Amino acid sequence: MAFLTEADTCRRYVLPKLYAAGWNDEQISEQKSFTDGRIVVAGSKVKRRPQKRLDYLLRYRRDFPIAVVEAKTIYAKPADGLQQAKEYAQILGLKFAYATNGHGIVEHDFLTGQDSDLEAFPSADDLWSRLSTSEGIVDEKTAERVLAPYYHLSGKSPRYYQEIAINRAVQAVLQGKRRVLLTLATGTGKTVIAFQICYKLWSSRWNRTGEHRRPRILFLADRNVLVDDPKDKTFAPFGDARWKIQGEAIKSREMYFATYQAIARDEHRPGLYREFPRDFFDLIIVDECHRGSARDESNWREILDYFEPAFQIGMTATPLRLDNKDTYAYFGNPLYTYSLKQGIEDGFLAPYRVHRVVSTVDAAGWRPSKGEIDRYGREIPDGQYSTKDFERLVSLKALSRCPHGARERTAQEFQSLESSYIIVCPPKNDFKIEVCSNKRSKTSTMAFGKKPDAPPNSITRSKLHGFCS
Repeated sequence: MAFLTEADTCRRYVLPKLYAAGWNDEQISEQKSFTDGRIVVAGSKVKRRPQKRLDYLLRYRRDFPIAVVEAKTIYAKPADGLQQAKEYAQILGLKFAYATNGHGIVEHDFLTGQDSDLEAFPSADDLWSRLSTSEGIVDEKTAERVLAPYYHLSGKSPRYYQEIAINRAVQAVLQGKRRVLLTLATGTGKTVIAFQICYKLWSSRWNRTGEHRRPRILFLADRNVLVDDPKDKTFAPFGDARWKIQGEAIKSREMYFATYQAIARDEHRPGLYREFPRDFFDLIIVDECHRGSARDESNWREILDYFEPAFQIGMTATPLRLDNKDTYAYFGNPLYTYSLKQGIEDGFLAPYRVHRVVSTVDAAGWRPSKGEIDRYGREIPDGQYSTKDFERLVSLKALSRCPHGARERTAQEFQSLESSYIIVCPPKNDFKIEVCSNKRSKTSTMAFGKKPDAPPNSITRSKLHGFCS
């Protein structure tokens, strides 16, 4: 008999065994890469390390992976690939890992912690029955909502860690967990996660009271750009169900967007949020929730307390530390964490080095020049404006684009340089990490700023307009 490679073993023995167990081609992803491979910079050269790749990823439904299979050549022992299968299953948040040489099969069940020798693969229904029983998914309606499909755009299926965050958050809500926290590094697509959570619950007609209607959802953030961009782009599939709350309380939509400043109480008004009934919203998504919304003394916290009957999902890029402990006290421990370190290791984020500069109006405030007018030709009232006034009393066009003054650089200047940059404002400024990449290199630099007159020398107006908040 001719020498058989691992690929021959998969084709001749492993696939037929999966088919015999009832798995079909739509449920089997063969040679599935789930990372991009870490970016490695050596001088002026850039390369990637190998991607992590599964022999087989088994899915119970299209958007619900359930097991991994690691195959070795028939000349190996069945259990030789088990450790790798277990490692990949843990990364992907799956409970079943299999290793095979095409003849023997070894299963590791993370639900029981046991290894078992098998003659055949279990069926998809068998694995789902074991998983759903362990997870407490007992009724058919809850199961169907957990398994509800994502909204798929061509070429934009969620990455593995996004799938984990989406499915865990949806399951937690369906099982009655009132407050949920997701912690994922900046640049890893939290807005996509928020959209898919909303879409799964909205399309399956989940709501807090169990009525036959779609849920009313509020997406809450602290800057207009963090609300307008998702509303107009990522959440576009919601169509006419979308509405941005500003000035009046419209109650006939299903997918609402608002900034805290637009609905919060201040010295001039009691708070627009009070024009909605306390039980109006079924779900509230709080983007960048570490920015004071959970602080006990914050009037932004009043909004979350007022809508206490709603399920609330907080999203942040900031791990637990002294200045954001209120966030973790309010929402609890993260249901899922995807760190900056893991994002770099997987190759979805670029490695960086630190470069310090100074920036922004948030540190020193802003005061208009005498007679300065706004874009409508009205004179701006004189006064010293600070962070609490931005996006409420005054909206600075430059601030909405970029907090560093770096917006004055041209595309030509940027393209002439070797590095890409990550821009970070100091913690008090509460600006998130933003990435601007240059086609010539994957190197990154981290910039901390205080004054707008000393920008990093390589950021473009066009790049920052797309990335900075």
